[in-house]
Amino acid sequence: MSDNSLTRYVASFVDELSRAGVEQIVISPGSRSTPLAMLFLEHPDVTTYINIDERSAGFFALGLAKSGNKPVALVCTSGTAAANYYPAIIEAHYSRVPLLILTADRPHELRDVGAPQAIDQINMYGKYSKWFVDLALAEENDDMLRYSRTIANRSVGISTANPQGVVHLNFPFREPLIPNLMLPNLWDTHENRKTYLHTSVGVSSMRIKDISTIIEHIEFEQNGIIICGDNQTISYIDEVIKLSDHLKYPILADPLSQIRAGKHRKTGVIDCYDTILKDPDITKHVKPNVVIRFGAMPVSKPLMKLLKNNPGIIQIVVDPSGEYRDPTLNSSHLITCNEDEFCKEMIKSISRREITAYYKKWIFSQLTHDQEIEEALTKMTDLFEGKVVQALQKSLPQQCKLVVGNSMPIRDVDTFFRNTSKEIEVYCNRGANGIDGVVSTALGICAKESEPTFLLIGDLSFYHDLNGLLAAKMNKLNLTVILINNDGGGIFSFLPQSSEEKHFERLYGTPTGLEYAKVVEMYGGEFNRINSWEGFQSYFDSTWANEGLKVLEIQTNRNTRVKVHRELLDHVSQEIRKVLNDEN
Repeated sequence: MSDNSLTRYVASFVDELSRAGVEQIVISPGSRSTPLAMLFLEHPDVTTYINIDERSAGFFALGLAKSGNKPVALVCTSGTAAANYYPAIIEAHYSRVPLLILTADRPHELRDVGAPQAIDQINMYGKYSKWFVDLALAEENDDMLRYSRTIANRSVGISTANPQGVVHLNFPFREPLIPNLMLPNLWDTHENRKTYLHTSVGVSSMRIKDISTIIEHIEFEQNGIIICGDNQTISYIDEVIKLSDHLKYPILADPLSQIRAGKHRKTGVIDCYDTILKDPDITKHVKPNVVIRFGAMPVSKPLMKLLKNNPGIIQIVVDPSGEYRDPTLNSSHLITCNEDEFCKEMIKSISRREITAYYKKWIFSQLTHDQEIEEALTKMTDLFEGKVVQALQKSLPQQCKLVVGNSMPIRDVDTFFRNTSKEIEVYCNRGANGIDGVVSTALGICAKESEPTFLLIGDLSFYHDLNGLLAAKMNKLNLTVILINNDGGGIFSFLPQSSEEKHFERLYGTPTGLEYAKVVEMYGGEFNRINSWEGFQSYFDSTWANEGLKVLEIQTNRNTRVKVHRELLDHVSQEIRKVLNDEN
């Protein structure tokens, strides 16, 4: 194989990927992937990031793709390097994030013969990849260059079609591996086309029969709610606000729905439903007869229990991909269409309603909750995780991105993050709900540098992805990390395992006793620890805007956390019950 045939073949792929809209590439360096890596670095229209840890690289690319809502390509060498992308690929699959995985491989004659760094890479990601291709070897003819460009375009089209996801392309390369970067007309298309193969993503529309069926269920039903979960599409927000106002169905907005924050109206947007639905007496007042749901199932466990334990509730799930995402198994209708189209059809087909008694119950509950929770948290002097969320939300700039770790941080945000006019985009890896790769994801999200980015994370999740901090140093990224350190797994104190005292601390508490200041220093970051709310405010008045990696550690008490949390929410629920009983 000549240098030129390899160069033309791979250059055609790289160039066509760029023409198809791929702007960012994450490279984990290695020998066998040299043709791809060098030619991506050489291309004038792509931005490349180097991340030497493949597991971190996978989540970094995930963050890039989430932030830009565009496919991002990952490049690695052969062998277990490709296996280290697996956790991020699983997350991308379930979160519907477009990733292109470009793995280098041994040529066919060196497979299954004991060659070094050679594993079986054929369909290695299984069902988590929407499309797999074991590409042909490079040849010096026009047909192969057309083939290379066609594969590039098809991979982008498939990764961005509903539901968005992962495409895996496996490149067998024979030596020599060094491309000829001095070759003239390196990015020549050989065709008079802007892109060799233009692929378009179709849009699903509601059928007339579906519209009539849904109208029958909600036209005269006043006790209804709209649930908005994690959703990559934000273009529907204005329409769902209009639908809520039209039907007088309150919106139960998960923090990842992007509805709690922004300039849009918040009338009818309920941010405290998790607390409300923890109380059986309050739940009796607000139990719906009809639910319209957009996006993934929200974080809230009480909401999930309400829907699961009441199969008589008519659940209408709207999903443009047509995928079934309902762990309650109680959905009665799955509507395959764009969310904004559904909202417009319902508004057009159903008469506008006046405010109902049911709607008022949710609004009164929301107002009472806001007043009581604000007063209680303001008086609190202990370093409590719920107040961290409140104080952080108040301190964040008007426009920013907030990345939230799984386990307790996302649940605290669900409970304590209030409706706000600030334009705060909230991200979390809720596809597989893992605590791995969160630091790398946040760094990928902040790489665009359009807005300040903050990461709220627990100490175990931070530990899981310490290698990810290298990306901040190598790429000169600006990220502010709010590290809640209770020396262990705080979420398990809320679960039944907490009653098994004999083995609890070793199996679930899992204290590490690590001094994170030393790790942050190793990666060139700035570390601060605060011991009071005055120190927290002072930090956000001055330090957070410094460039580079900043880590603010807040040490909380895991042993008292559950008691403080439950007493606070019990008090709030008690006040809401009083209001609802008075209204009746």
